[in-house]
Parts: sequence; structure tokens; C-alpha cells
Amino acid sequence: MPPREINSIEELRSLIAHEPIMSDWLEVTQERIDKFADATNDQQWIHLDVERSKKESPYGTTIAHGFLTLSLLSYLCKQAIEIKFPVKMGINYGLNRVRFPSALPAGARIRARLILRSIEEIAGGQQLVWGITVEREGGDKPCCVAEWVVRYYTI
Repeated sequence: MPPREINSIEELRSLIAHEPIMSDWLEVTQERIDKFADATNDQQWIHLDVERSKKESPYGTTIAHGFLTLSLLSYLCKQAIEIKFPVKMGINYGLNRVRFPSALPAGARIRARLILRSIEEIAGGQQLVWGITVEREGGDKPCCVAEWVVRYYTI
């Protein structure tokens, strides 16, 4: 599905605490997990060793790094919303809270559910706080819940 277009700051404000905006589904492949492990030097077997994970892991398979799931927030959010009003730049300002309530098995599909929690005026733009739940297709618990702070500097 195409991203929801946001054409003004007023339209963005109207979204505060309303229904969630959903991203498309994304498959988290073993290849993506392997590349993330290489990029971060996090080579723990539970992420990389398929055979050992089948035998020894409580999940019966390899799982994605929690930080891999977290790093996909930018991509997932871009699939869900598109800011159309003039913005010079957007900045990842940080996270207020992050939890990983359940594992993300290799090959599973995830999507983000976004709810805008607040907008605050800052010098040169706005600071937004998004409540984001990353859910796994068929899962009973989310694999990531985060409160993400983003700054948009307007032209």
C-alpha cells in the first residue's frame, strides 16, 4: 500500500493519538540477519547458526538481533508515511523507550504500527514523538515497542 501522505503540519497535528498508520510487511531474511551481524560484529550463534539454533535455541530457529529490528524503524516508517510539506531535513533525535517483547525468527514478516503521540515546536521546526509497535505476522506479541523522537526542520 502507498504511504499516507501528510501535506501540512496541521494535518500532522490532526493525527495525534488517532488510529494507527500501518507500514507494508517486510520479510526479515537470514541473509539480512547475517549482513547485520557482519556490520555490527555481533556474531552470536542464536542469530547465525541455523543448525545449532534448531537444536539448542528455545525458538527452534535463528532470530534477528533486537537492534536489527530497531534499525528497520526508519524504513518501515517511510513505508507508512510521507511528509509532503516543505522539510529541509529530518533527524533521528533518539528513543525514549525500547522493548523487545518477543523474538523475531528468521524468515518472518514484520510491519510497523505508528501512532503519533505528540508534536512540539522547536527552533526551526517540530519535534515528533511516535509510538511504534513492530508486529510479526502470526505472532501473539510484538517483537519491538518503541517511542521514537524525530525532528523535522522546515524550509
